[in-house]
Amino acid sequence: MIKGNFIDNLPKVYGIYTGGFLAFIIIMSIAEQMGMTAKTIGICFVAFTVAIYAIIGYLSRTAQADAYYVAGRQVPTVFNGMATAADWMSGASFVAMAGGIYFKGYGYMALLVGWTGGYVLVASLLAPYLRKFGCYTVPDFIGTRYGGNLSRFMAVVVLTVASFTYVTAQINATGTIASVALDIDFKYAVYVGLVSILLCSMLGGMRGVTWTQVAQYIVLIIAYLLPVFWISNKMGAGFFPHFMLADEVSRIAELEAQFGFVKNSAENLKEVPKGLAGITKAHSAVNATPWAFISLALAMMMGTASLPHVMMRYFTTPSVKAARKSVGWSLFFIFLLYSSAPMLATLSKLSLIDPSLPTGIIGKSIAEVQSIDWYQNWNQANLMFVSDFNGNGTLELNEFFMGGKAVVLATPEIAGLPYVISGLVAAGGMAAAMSTADGLILAIANAISHDVYYKIIDPKAETAKRLVVARVLLVVIGFAGATIAALEIQGILGSVIWAFDFAMSGLFFPLVLGVWWKRANREGAIAGMFLGLVSGAAYLVWVRTGGSGFLGITQLTFGIFGSAVSLVAMVVVSLMTQAPNAATQKMVDEVRVPAGKSILGKQH
Repeated sequence: MIKGNFIDNLPKVYGIYTGGFLAFIIIMSIAEQMGMTAKTIGICFVAFTVAIYAIIGYLSRTAQADAYYVAGRQVPTVFNGMATAADWMSGASFVAMAGGIYFKGYGYMALLVGWTGGYVLVASLLAPYLRKFGCYTVPDFIGTRYGGNLSRFMAVVVLTVASFTYVTAQINATGTIASVALDIDFKYAVYVGLVSILLCSMLGGMRGVTWTQVAQYIVLIIAYLLPVFWISNKMGAGFFPHFMLADEVSRIAELEAQFGFVKNSAENLKEVPKGLAGITKAHSAVNATPWAFISLALAMMMGTASLPHVMMRYFTTPSVKAARKSVGWSLFFIFLLYSSAPMLATLSKLSLIDPSLPTGIIGKSIAEVQSIDWYQNWNQANLMFVSDFNGNGTLELNEFFMGGKAVVLATPEIAGLPYVISGLVAAGGMAAAMSTADGLILAIANAISHDVYYKIIDPKAETAKRLVVARVLLVVIGFAGATIAALEIQGILGSVIWAFDFAMSGLFFPLVLGVWWKRANREGAIAGMFLGLVSGAAYLVWVRTGGSGFLGITQLTFGIFGSAVSLVAMVVVSLMTQAPNAATQKMVDEVRVPAGKSILGKQH
């Protein structure tokens, strides 16, 4: 029996939870040995974990604004670090990152550099100062720092565009996993994923999402690391394979040079289902030049420091000092997964192309490969495809195609691990996508309910009414996101990268200059947000419709263009208009003091 304050008992509560989850894995392993089918195992893993998250969300229900919006500002640093890591390590990190590296080569590690390095900007430029400000949302900071409803509304617009782009990717990921684990069509599975997401955040707001995200982090990190270590040990790459990465990459290069290539004609490629890519490394634009790598990393760093759902996590800590420590813990927990993504991509490719391994398929007959159970499962899900293009009956390198989403999800099966590990990975991917979707939908709903409805439309609204508005918005935004995700307009990774670019285009400099430049004023901030977002979006449309782009800025890095326009507009307009009043400038000075009471205090 656990006695005393819940916050004080967090280590014990989550220790019991972790032990219970490991016991569930063992029970499923025994059930598999006794003949439980793969489909039943997959359903059990997804259903069990989602049920646990729903229970946590229900137990965390609240009718208090402070608890709903910022979890009562009581979250300890280590647990906030875990929640932030879960919020951060989305379906893109868990499901799509290793796939990106697998198909596009190690140039895609620019994403890892940028997404991790972004936390240096968060810790040094923003998180402690926004926590000192004492706001509920990012638009709350913008609206109070610069003044006026228009600046607050523009921040809500940028937040909504970036977060909605991001959330469609997460619902896409939950739909992919649910469709495979539950054996249902993707266009229906996205709504199953949505219901799971809303169960976590509907009643408890930020408090419910926080404690659910800690639980989801535990699931996703076990689910990601266990297969990496197991597969590596099985393949002879050592129990801790990260130090052997260079050797394994060299082995892949040797094998690719050793095997013959089939030149795929346009006619051949028409047979390949949409969204699948060849097994060999594609030298994408990301790998083309040092600037391509640097610009992508830079865009992801600035995007990280601009994303509202990331900033919101640091509003939940007890103090400014705790917010800074929390960033450090976030980085540690994120590192555990990010350092393993390149290794998983490498092990997955070796499993398929190394003929010395029992799992290798290159050089085997097409008929033999098509009869393998794991191939049939993933071919049925439209995530794998083989065809004898050269007619010799033998599988060549460019005759096997796979979806990026399948690299993480299918690798345990390909490597011959027990199916319970595949079920675990599905649960981990679901946890990663759900945790981020929770944070994103909550960020949008909270911004609209607090900053548009309460601050602009009805400042006298009672707390109960505000929370009803927030909950209705959660459902509406989630449903819209699921509907867009079902259309599969863009892949998971591409959608996530766009979200970072949108966020940095409109919010990076208004946030940073709001803390570090007292002369920045309302007119400058409005110009920066509006022109940054519009110019970034226009550049994306131009490049997507055939424009050549310039200065090496691509559709993946359009935020560099948007944020540059935002900076110039903000500085020029601020200098051409009246300086902020003395009270605002004093407030900015006070924000930079890393101690004392929050600026807003009891204003909410």
